[in-house]
Amino acid sequence: MIVNIMFTGNWVQKHISVKLRPFGLSLQQHNLLRILRGQYPKPCTLGMIQERMMDRMSNATRLVDKLLDKELVQRDQCADNRRKVDIVITQKGLSLLAQTDFIIAEFDQEYKTLSPEEATRLGELLDKLRD
Repeated sequence: MIVNIMFTGNWVQKHISVKLRPFGLSLQQHNLLRILRGQYPKPCTLGMIQERMMDRMSNATRLVDKLLDKELVQRDQCADNRRKVDIVITQKGLSLLAQTDFIIAEFDQEYKTLSPEEATRLGELLDKLRD
């Protein structure tokens, strides 16, 4: 069972990664941008990003640096606490995410082999495994 879950997770990641490649994004970068968009316009800290990442082994600092180079995020020292760094998605980052939103929706439609009830049950079972 576990091998099948791991195989399926890798299969999904591979297919989504291929669709993100033309936009110059890795799956982890896309995930980080979606986290920041969810907080927008409020900033996120590196710790908050790391907690919310799908792949918690990702190096959030390195990912933020790469997104900074692409001008998709902005990093500022927190005015209240100089040891804290605030990270916010830029308008360019929001625009790029808007262009990639179809990827997940298209994937859901393209591989709609489960009924809505089956998909809900699968989600519940996967949640149960993580509890």
